[in-house]
Amino acid sequence: MRIGMQDRPLQTVKWVNGKVRLIDQTALPEKLQYVELTDWRDVAEAIRTMVVRGAPAIGCSAALGMALGARGIIAENREAFLRRVSGIAETFRVARPTAVNLGWAIDRILDVAQNTEGNPVDLKDAILSEAIKMLDEDIESNRRMGKYGAALLSDNANVLTHCNAGALATVGYGTALGVIRAAVEEGKKVHVYADETRPRLQGMKLTAWELAQDNIPVTVIADNMAASLMRQGKIDCVVVGADRIASNGDTANKIGTYGVAVLARHHNIPFYVAAPFSTIDMKLASGIQIPIEQRETVEMTHIEGIRVAPEDVPVLNPAFDITPGELVTAFITEQGVIEPPYETTLAQHARQAEREVVGAGR
Repeated sequence: MRIGMQDRPLQTVKWVNGKVRLIDQTALPEKLQYVELTDWRDVAEAIRTMVVRGAPAIGCSAALGMALGARGIIAENREAFLRRVSGIAETFRVARPTAVNLGWAIDRILDVAQNTEGNPVDLKDAILSEAIKMLDEDIESNRRMGKYGAALLSDNANVLTHCNAGALATVGYGTALGVIRAAVEEGKKVHVYADETRPRLQGMKLTAWELAQDNIPVTVIADNMAASLMRQGKIDCVVVGADRIASNGDTANKIGTYGVAVLARHHNIPFYVAAPFSTIDMKLASGIQIPIEQRETVEMTHIEGIRVAPEDVPVLNPAFDITPGELVTAFITEQGVIEPPYETTLAQHARQAEREVVGAGR
């Protein structure tokens, strides 16, 4: 059954009857399967094992996981409660080190807990309310982002994307794929080339599945085909997501993104990064400071449980690489399209974002 774009039942992360409900992304595309978790430790493990993945989805899952953990705390007083919440936060913080949204969400929940007056019951209610608010904000920010980004896509555009930055990587609409969805909703015809995205094949398994559900034309290509298609003039632009963006525009995204950006620059093709402003880490001067997650080598040596590499050969498996800001044509955020020089423009938008947070009373 295909899912319509206007009233999508597809929601990656959800709070349902005191449980955290996640789409099990390891089961796709064979089946759409949900897991309902009642223990916060299982939520942290789901993040670590990529049952849920994508920076915004990870952050919101951690927020709900902290709410779940907080509900189970039995504490005599406020101080004891806050200590337990801080301990839960540290478990989530180390689950996936590269995505800044994870730390951002954790810090936001901790801030609410520490600044809410009352007893532990009051704090539990405040934490859950804030986590659910973050889900709604994510969908809304993605839709705004999509509208800004859709203006950059021409009718009949051929768009290349790498990995999955869609509804599955967020709460329910998408960043890079949100831009594509918004363009289609405006009546534009868009065709997507989806890199398979080795080694976990998120482009082939997740991006292609999402777009097929929405009847958006998509063609899967091997990661090493992009250069050839660009040379043939078959790619009009590249749109990807991000897991962390430094203040100078250096961007961490799924391994292979840097190579796509280099190819796009060589062929004079616009390279756009779509991400919520929470993905921008203004504390980092450059991408050198972004921690790169090293994942299990079995992801490289095996496909669907079958070994395809020779025994005892060393394997590297970094989950992300860094694309220099100089290769990014523009960032697409819920605040609008941000262009170079990023040292200046990202700082300006960060100040605006801070004013909006203060104005919203957070």
